[in-house]
Amino acid sequence: MQGNPPLLEGVRSKTVQTPRLRTHLLESGPEEGIPVLMIHGNVSSSRFFEETLAAFPQGFRGLAPDLRGFGDSEVAPVDATRGLRDFSDDLFALVESLGLRGARLHLAGWSTGGAIALQYTMDHPREVASITLIDPMSPYGFGGTKDESGTPCWPDFAGSGGGTANPEFVRRLSEGDRTDEDESSPRNVLRRFYFRPTFEPEREGVYLSSMLSTATGEDNYPGDLTTSPNWPGLAPGGRGVNNAISPRYCDLSGFAGIEPKPPVLWVRGADDEIVSDESLLDFGTLGRLGAVPDWPGEEVYPPQPMVSQMRALLRDYAAGGGSFREEVIEDCGHSPHVEKPGAFRDLFFGFITR
Repeated sequence: MQGNPPLLEGVRSKTVQTPRLRTHLLESGPEEGIPVLMIHGNVSSSRFFEETLAAFPQGFRGLAPDLRGFGDSEVAPVDATRGLRDFSDDLFALVESLGLRGARLHLAGWSTGGAIALQYTMDHPREVASITLIDPMSPYGFGGTKDESGTPCWPDFAGSGGGTANPEFVRRLSEGDRTDEDESSPRNVLRRFYFRPTFEPEREGVYLSSMLSTATGEDNYPGDLTTSPNWPGLAPGGRGVNNAISPRYCDLSGFAGIEPKPPVLWVRGADDEIVSDESLLDFGTLGRLGAVPDWPGEEVYPPQPMVSQMRALLRDYAAGGGSFREEVIEDCGHSPHVEKPGAFRDLFFGFITR
């Protein structure tokens, strides 16, 4: 991420060669501290967690890796047919390489990173002390489902996968566009969707560079696609990030049944327009608004109830003996750790220190 300002005081950069991947991470705190693994979301990197890392309470070690194909980590293909397991396996390999196997990590995942945190816990439930979900993606992926149980709108999961990304945004992302001349430019997408539009981040250039570090193409972001006879005419392929988060391959409903059950803190911004029951990036919402023609209607293809899907899963988790807390931060969009750092840290640090 060339051209970025130096890291904040107390934050260090490290690259670790694991058996799976050359992984870059940011870290803070003493090496012998209680480990907290922070997982970023789609089209971003560890630098979105930098301010949080710099403020970590004493006795904790913050670890924020860049996922494959993001930030300064190795660009490696994503096998979407495995759902989020490529990312989960990469993180476990990192944990082992850092000598933290069995240390019982606190996990924190933002957006897609929240879903990866759930997948990691499903894969290694005895290795996790707690989970903090920050505006997490639905447990049934992004797009193409219509009720709290994740029922697909169509059998081929049309309306999810690699074709959901705006082609103009992908083009500008791949070209490293830093302008604000077009509504689809990465800078304007950052301002419009990552944050509540009234929020003006002091470190906008850092976050923009973080977005632009995303590897683009059919093996990474957004992935490949197939055509579909079902509205809106496209269905998921088998490669790349957006297909990995398609409900065709991403189904985290099994999280409710894991044992043991670490406690869960769910923090979300009240004005999040990416993860919402009426997400402005979901074809069901866009069809209802008339932005995509020939919408088949509410019965066939409603907006995906993303927040309600997560709440239903966590209620099932609690009914099986687990615990969760949902906290909503007002006047905040998709990134409470950046937009409302004080309120977020009070919740997050209070949770992990307990």
